Amino acid sequence: MKPVIDLNAVCEKSPDVIAREIEDEILIVPLVAGIGDADDELYTLNETGQAIWQALDGRRTLNEVAALLAEEFDAPLDEVNTDVLGFTVELTGRGILVAKS
Repeated sequence: MKPVIDLNAVCEKSPDVIAREIEDEILIVPLVAGIGDADDELYTLNETGQAIWQALDGRRTLNEVAALLAEEFDAPLDEVNTDVLGFTVELTGRGILVAKS
């Protein structure tokens, strides 16, 4: 059974991907088959995705990540919560992030 992803979840980067920052972009490369979509071999993150990715440390809850980013970017917490949750649900579903139990 897959863990439920909500704002109380803690997510970390999958050991089956590597991420590198190249010219202000984060590139994510799957190391094993079955990560992401069959058509996608590389992933790049937009500015919002990059900020979320960098804040996910495997210790903070998604709620803590959202609060940190809302303060850093002076953005409404409810909007940041939505972005963080959508990002982590999408990337967990693709195997790029792992929800810790």
